[in-house]
Amino acid sequence: MSDAPAPFRVGLLGHGTVGSAVDLLLPERADAIAHVTGLRPEVTGVLTTSRGDFDEILASSDLIVEVMGGIHPAHEYVTRAIEAGKHVVTANKQLLAEHGEELWALAREHRVQLRFEAAVAGVVPVIRVLQESLTGQHIDRLHGIVNGTTNFILSQMAATGASYAEALKEAQDLGYAEADPTDDVSGKDAAAKMAILARLAFDTPVHLSDVPFEGIEHLTTEDIAYARELGLSLRLIGTAERIGDELAVRVHPAFLYAGHPLSSVDGPFNAVTIESPAITEITLSGPGAGGPQTATAVIGDVISAMIPPAQTPPTQNKLGFVADVESSFYLHVEVADRPGVLAQIAQVLGLQGVSVKSVVQKGTGTGARLVLVVHPVLESRFYGAVQLIASKDFVTATPRAIRVIDEEFAS
Repeated sequence: MSDAPAPFRVGLLGHGTVGSAVDLLLPERADAIAHVTGLRPEVTGVLTTSRGDFDEILASSDLIVEVMGGIHPAHEYVTRAIEAGKHVVTANKQLLAEHGEELWALAREHRVQLRFEAAVAGVVPVIRVLQESLTGQHIDRLHGIVNGTTNFILSQMAATGASYAEALKEAQDLGYAEADPTDDVSGKDAAAKMAILARLAFDTPVHLSDVPFEGIEHLTTEDIAYARELGLSLRLIGTAERIGDELAVRVHPAFLYAGHPLSSVDGPFNAVTIESPAITEITLSGPGAGGPQTATAVIGDVISAMIPPAQTPPTQNKLGFVADVESSFYLHVEVADRPGVLAQIAQVLGLQGVSVKSVVQKGTGTGARLVLVVHPVLESRFYGAVQLIASKDFVTATPRAIRVIDEEFAS
């Protein structure tokens, strides 16, 4: 009879939705993991605000799982664990977006694993694909739906005609949104995730402060209704792309044409599209939130650390960041219903080098509503035109602009 597998001790920091799911799933999968690795994982300590002692957990663990969230005290705990020679698995995107370079360097110095698949897109294995499958490939662009809360809200607004407030309330009732959803709906959560993806894809340091972001709080059911009329769907999109020898990373609401692979990603699902000359385009999609789903990604990282792969290497590039990029736009303008208004708007756009692709015009009883989609133009030129349009005496409400992603891919 063969010897029993040796124990592999896991200390768990945090016992919320994800932490409790890890605590439940790891024992359930311990036999299968032992069969593959020759080691049997077991949770040897749990730390919460009212339970456990970090020093004792650290001393009794081979690996630390950090699912507390936030920067402090997670940063201190992860640093101490690495310095103590322990492998670390984290789902903390804010921590990595702020302190990733420091922590990856520390892990290399102490020859331990710092794994973070669950930090971006839940169970979707985009980190592993970028770090392993596509290592060495020249990547041109990433597009991502990397926040399940906002994708659920926008999907419900489109499917049911619910207002933003109504869809947010439903997301909270179903557990897709926190009681305080600010980081999600403002775009900050997605920006932290895009900083991590851009760092891996383009081999250059990227921090949260390098990623401008906009949220979805200002979007209306009218925008979505007009989008449907124009053959568009609305999503919160993260983009990271090479522009010459520089890099642009950003998060904002964007309209997608039906041919784009992210246009049909609904509900709380996440998806990332990776474009490269060698592969053309691949899309990874799956649940981006939820305890069992995220815990599955955490446990996958635990297994990887039990059979250590290559470290996250230091970056080789130091790319600059582009602030002014080209984009198509949707423009919504409320105006007085009088002759010549559309011609004046078209003239302002033309003087700024903005070319109109399509127009929808409807009367509102007391005025008129113009919805335009314009061809790609530098953002500075477009927003300059919008400011001029907003100053006209026939404009009755602040114009709304939303980016449109033009790319379509063959199925």
